[in-house]
Parts: sequence; structure tokens; C-alpha cells
Amino acid sequence: MLNNLGIILIPAILACVPIQVLAQGNNSCPRFTAGSAITQPPNLLSADGVLSVAFTYQTRLDDKGNTLYCYTTTAGAQSPTLRVHPGDHLKVSLQNAMPASPTMPGMSMTGSSATNCGPATMMTFTSVNLHYHGTNTAPVCHQDEVITTLVNSGQSYGYDLQIPSDEPPGLYWYHPHVHGIAEAAVQGGASGAIVVEGIENINPIVAGLPEQVLIIRDNPVPGNPPPGGDVPSWDVSLNYVPIPSPRYTPGTVLMKPSEKQFWRVLNASADTIIDLRLQYDGVAQPLAVVALDGVPTGSQDGTAPGSTITMTDILVPPAGRAEFVMTGPSSTVKNAMFLTGNINTGPDGDYDPLRPLASIKVNSNAVEPPVTIPAPSAPPPTARFGGLANATTTAQRHLYFSEVLQDPNNPSGPTNFYITVDGQPPTLFSPDNPPAIITTQGSVEDWTIENRALENHEFHIHQIHFLLLARNGVPVSAADSQFFDTTQIPFWSGSGPYPSIKVRMDFRGSVVGDFVYHCHILGHEDNGMMAIIRVLPAPSAALLKESSTEVKTANALPSRRD
Repeated sequence: MLNNLGIILIPAILACVPIQVLAQGNNSCPRFTAGSAITQPPNLLSADGVLSVAFTYQTRLDDKGNTLYCYTTTAGAQSPTLRVHPGDHLKVSLQNAMPASPTMPGMSMTGSSATNCGPATMMTFTSVNLHYHGTNTAPVCHQDEVITTLVNSGQSYGYDLQIPSDEPPGLYWYHPHVHGIAEAAVQGGASGAIVVEGIENINPIVAGLPEQVLIIRDNPVPGNPPPGGDVPSWDVSLNYVPIPSPRYTPGTVLMKPSEKQFWRVLNASADTIIDLRLQYDGVAQPLAVVALDGVPTGSQDGTAPGSTITMTDILVPPAGRAEFVMTGPSSTVKNAMFLTGNINTGPDGDYDPLRPLASIKVNSNAVEPPVTIPAPSAPPPTARFGGLANATTTAQRHLYFSEVLQDPNNPSGPTNFYITVDGQPPTLFSPDNPPAIITTQGSVEDWTIENRALENHEFHIHQIHFLLLARNGVPVSAADSQFFDTTQIPFWSGSGPYPSIKVRMDFRGSVVGDFVYHCHILGHEDNGMMAIIRVLPAPSAALLKESSTEVKTANALPSRRD
């Protein structure tokens, strides 16, 4: 059974790991210096329906004392962009090259090697796995299973991920998902993009444009200064170019004057919320949004092709993605900035200030990024979520985020974080927990999720997307009613109604099995704010009524994991 270590204790325990563990591999996980030009991650392309890659998981300490983590290929490429087509196989061989490290107290799974997916059952400080975030892939061993998959020092594990033939073309990503140490690994930089090709067949405005894959990551502020004042909770970087406080020296994007480009932005931060903006001489610029969370906007409701949404700022929670067409500054613009706005995360939340992400410099001789998006070559794919907005719902559920101090008399002490189905007792996550929700393949459910805490939370569910229907009981606009896998629920003020979202969950696809939903502020997830959902195979028509009764009973009194 996993023990909650508390949001204060987990970093403290990691700091006690022997230095030979953390200082290993001085040449691994290279990083840029502040102010460097933004360069593109290396691309790995599928061929004949397969993309095979061998990853080695490594770490080192940087010169500021931050612990860095990375996935590198045998050729030395760090965090490459994995480019696949719908229907492809993504085959990943993962080797954990970290030195052996101590076992984390209480961090073991009760299952045997026959019931757990990974080669290890006891978690250490350097355990790892891979989560293929946003993909509608199977939550089974050797695909996208994270509940029981642990790969420890010296061990290897193979993934063969089947990308569905109806996977929406867009931006996804990969990162470690070991409960208890996910925040440290992601803040260390162990993440990369996945691109499912074909977006030009849904929205042709991107065809033929130079493409930038831009990955925002966060990391601890050197010296771990106390919160308050102008010190951000976390520093950020863009494509591994750091933007350190307090000077916030940004990296540089070079482009030709007034050039159109297709930007695919991933917020791979563990904890930092981003509000994307583009300003020229202080004036907000329009962003032609074509996809959010990997799903082309307006395209998946059965009325393809996709539509473009014009926005001047895009809220991107940790794990969220935004893809848009931008027009670069003219040669007369003196100050062109790509930045994130200030986020009020609540009285108990982090400080995410206004700060630059990149300075855009124009030159008629600038080297363009590659044009990777071809002209449309196929009809739009079948809309995975077709008819979902008007589908008959099979269940209504009510969930909520909450936080409780372990010691009410110690306000600065560890906090327990919960995501709870209303009517069930708040429970800290353990891989040995029974599923909190049991449903059936083919179901369409509406979930209302409240935030009863004094800080923002970011709802994420694995394996599927959801349709955003309402915020605080008010239906969202047509432009906001998109398909997401992660979305924000603002903080509660301490009085009045709890902030909430209402979302429509689509279990009509091929996914069955056990997977998780959680807050994607990974410091919260590591400290308990996650739960398991089980999707049972669709019953035969003759057993449908009986099965529905059984599922309702199972949800009231959930059984343990098989």
C-alpha cells in the first residue's frame, strides 16, 4: 500500500538520495544557457506503419544543483519528437540506466509479477515508466499502463503502442508517471512531444507552413527560496532554454518578417499554469487556434472539416497543448514577445507571474524551421467523437477536489490531496486501491467536478477525451465547447458555491480496463490526488440490463483490483 508522504516530505526525501545516484552521467541531459536561440527537438519518423525507438533514462545535477532527468536515444538525441500516423505502432524499448537507489518507504505494490505490468514491484527513488499522454491507447501491459508498471535501475521494458486508426491528428506527449516521484521527474525535464500526423486533412490552413514544436517545462528556483514577494514558485524553460528569475532572460525565436508559422505548444510543466500570449510593441496579436489537447478544433463532432478559433490568449494547464497559426512581426516592430500572463491560482496556490517565454527577432535571411506539414492528401478521418454532444447519457456523476492538513495545528505541515466521488470517503491514491468508478464500454457519462480547495486544480483523465459542457453551471460558448484531456477548475474563494466544470465522458471507443484520473499539478497527484476508473467490456444486448444493475451496485461498493 502506498503511504502518503506529504507535499513537504517528498522533496525532502529526494534530497536525501545519495549524491552518487543524482550526480551520475555528467554528460547526460544537456541543457542550453539563458538567452540561447530556440531550436527544434529532433524528429523521429515512423516508416511502414512502425516507429521504433530505444530510450535510456538518465540523470545528472546541473551547476545550480537542480536534478535533471531525460530520455535519450542510442544516437544521443534527447527527448525527440515522435511522429506517427493513425494506425501506426509505436515501439519503445526503455532502459533504466540510473544507479541503484534506496527503496521508498511504504512504496510497494501487493501484486505479484504475474499481476503487475512492470518488471519491478518495489518502488525506488529512481523508478521510471512511460505515459503516452492524451492518446486513446489501451491501458494494458506494454501499452499505456501506469498503475503497476515500474522499471527499476538496470531493468528494461518494452512498449508496443497501437495508435488507433481514428486518433485525432495533433500534439500529444510522453513523460514518466510513477506515483510519488512524477513531479521530480517531469520538473527534471524527462518529457517529449508526440505528433499524430494528418492535421492538414482536417484544417488545411496549416499546410505548407514552417512548423515549431515548443515545449514549456518548469523546474525549482535555485536555492528553493521561500514563497512570497516576486519569486515565482517555479522557473520555466522553452525547449530547454532556461528563463530564470528574477531577470527572466528569454530565448530567441528567429524568423522572417511577417512570416506565417504553425506553432505547436506543449505545457510539459509539472506544476506551472501557462497563459499564452503574443505581443508586438505591447499589442496583443491574434492566434488562429486549430487544435487543443491534440484534437482539431470544431472537427470531431461529425461536421468535419475543422474550424479555426481566433484567440489573443490561451490558457494551457500543465499537460495541455495548443496548436495555432501565428504571423510574425514586421520589420518595424521593436519588441515582439511570446509570453505567459500572470495566473491567480488562489490563496493556497503557486505564484505563476507574467514573464517572457521568447523574444522574436526578424531577419529576411533567417533560417526557417522545416515545412513538415504537407498539402492535404486524404479526406478527413472519421470523427471519433461524432454525435457525442447529443448522445443519451447513461450516468451522472459528481466528483470533487479537496485538501486537508495532516496536522490541523501545523499550517505549514504536509497536506493530503484528494479527488473523491461524492458519497465515497476521501482516499489517498494507492495502486492497490479498488476502482472508485466502474463503468461499461459504450457508456456516455456526464461528470460534474467541483474544486473545494483554495487553489486551482487541473482535471485530467487518461485514455479518453471529454467534451467541456459548462463552467459553474453555465453552458460554455460554442467556441469553448471543445474536446480536452485536461482542463482547469479555479480555486474556491472560501465562501459561496464551489467552482465546477461539467464534462461529457466518451466511453464508446475501444478502451477497456483500469486507468486513472487526477489533478495534473503533479505535486498534488504525487500526494494522493488520483483515483482509478475501471471500464468493463461492453455486454451483449441480452445482458445489458442486468449488467447495468451490477455496475451500479459495484460503484456503491467497489471491489478490489483483480
